[in-house]
Amino acid sequence: MIDILWFDCEVFSHDWLFVFAELKTRSFVTIKNNIKELKDYYEKHKYEIWAGYNSKNYDTYILKAILSGHDPYKVSKFIIGGEQGFNYTDDFRNITLYTYDVYNTLNHSLKFYEGSLGDSIEESSISFDIDRKLTDEELQEVETYCRHDVEETIKVFFENLADFEAQLGLVKLTRPQYISKTQTQMSSIILRAEKQDDNQDEFNIDMPDTLKLNKYKYVADWYMDYKNKSYDSSLETNVAGINTVFAWGGLHSAKEHYHYKGDILLMDVASLYPSLMIRYNLLSRSVRKPEIYKELRDQRIEYKRQHNPLQLPLKLVLNKTYGAMKDKNNDLYDPRQANRVCVYGQLLLLDLIEKLEPYCDLIQSNTDGIFIANYTDEIKDIVTEWQSRTGLTLEFTKAKELWQKDVNNYILKLEDDTLKTKGAYVKELTPLDYADFPIVNIALTNKLVNDVPIEETIIKNDNLIDYQMVCKITGKFDAIFYGDKQLNEKCVRVFAGDDSLPNITKRHTETKVLHKISNTPDHVFIDNSNIHGKLVPQNLNKKFYINMANKRLKEFLGNEE
Repeated sequence: MIDILWFDCEVFSHDWLFVFAELKTRSFVTIKNNIKELKDYYEKHKYEIWAGYNSKNYDTYILKAILSGHDPYKVSKFIIGGEQGFNYTDDFRNITLYTYDVYNTLNHSLKFYEGSLGDSIEESSISFDIDRKLTDEELQEVETYCRHDVEETIKVFFENLADFEAQLGLVKLTRPQYISKTQTQMSSIILRAEKQDDNQDEFNIDMPDTLKLNKYKYVADWYMDYKNKSYDSSLETNVAGINTVFAWGGLHSAKEHYHYKGDILLMDVASLYPSLMIRYNLLSRSVRKPEIYKELRDQRIEYKRQHNPLQLPLKLVLNKTYGAMKDKNNDLYDPRQANRVCVYGQLLLLDLIEKLEPYCDLIQSNTDGIFIANYTDEIKDIVTEWQSRTGLTLEFTKAKELWQKDVNNYILKLEDDTLKTKGAYVKELTPLDYADFPIVNIALTNKLVNDVPIEETIIKNDNLIDYQMVCKITGKFDAIFYGDKQLNEKCVRVFAGDDSLPNITKRHTETKVLHKISNTPDHVFIDNSNIHGKLVPQNLNKKFYINMANKRLKEFLGNEE
């Protein structure tokens, strides 16, 4: 069993506390204002993995502050003021701590995910601005609140367990202390990258020597024209009868508002970017021994054949490398090579489309693949020649029905009746992604795939959680208002209500002007409590959800509906 504990802390001007949850003992431990007890606890568990939420940027440094004799409240203010915790004192570097941040690959606050899960997102009533010792009752409330956050961190951890397992796999390829680093940081370490100082040639690109374009050669010429060498530039043109956009970030085209029933073939380039880096020598120039990358790819293929779980971290290294080449803070940073990878991929895919065009109907093209229909047997020889010439490999998936709003929103029914979905309107929802009127997604998918009327799906569904929208404010806004009342929370759960209810707004920090929170109904009620098992109340406005789903249906199908 891996030795892991989860932790969270709360800091006030004259008080602090930590709550720990131990995997090994299945128990919770709270330490309040007791430096010796905290030091003893740390010494006992110092070589375990300490997991928290956004702990890499905050809780870790509060812990190190107390352990090294610094005032945790001053450190807290330092961090909240926008500074990096490691800049407070060099003393922090002397404290060993193996931390894993559950926030690692997520995009929202813990409170947002608590709301998405249907759990309580009620805030503590204890102000962090209190300039005195907290009473015993206040400390008890803070402890309850902190323990709740630890419990929620554990839930989010297990919902996103694959990320942790991948992180552990990367650690096995590096060192234990790297558990706190990002996956892109570890990729650069594994590849032994040495950061370059000169990266001024990012648009100094060329064309792959295997490229054969005739009809669409003007697209390759566009990339070579110095006037277009800007990330703001893009080329919009017609390819195979579809409006297509070429840019410095990818290729995108699709038949919009499109429904097709019949044989559909998906062609995806296997591991496109890693394959391009190896075949065309496009790896970051900061990697002095590029053969390492190929060795990792070959090792991953062998591990995958053996069903060895170490194939996953190797896959991460291979796939994270491209993104790291665009990251100025990463040792793999090399925007020229990244641009070459992206352009090579687009043009070689365009090459394939050009050859296939007379023998099929193009439905969609994206960065690493295409959808086609009405294809003839001639495509077999074309595909074989293209693969042999380019050194790339295509993977094929058959489907039998497609509902497509655009390149970023579609439902594809595969040959075995499973669904492949993409886009906010129809994506498969997870417990961590259940925060934006899920019932609308459910009703729209049910209508498109099963032809169940939207009204029927919504009227029959009385589960309150399916109607929630979790709203949070950040950045330029400092408060949420429900009607005229300022709320204590920065994250709330709202539902569409009847006309007697007020709306919900956010206040701009500088101008103090109230702005409607995006996409919220005009009349709402709020329920920040645990809503598992709750049924919808009488004042829930189901018509709002029906109208939204019907609007999205029209956007999906256009004139067909």
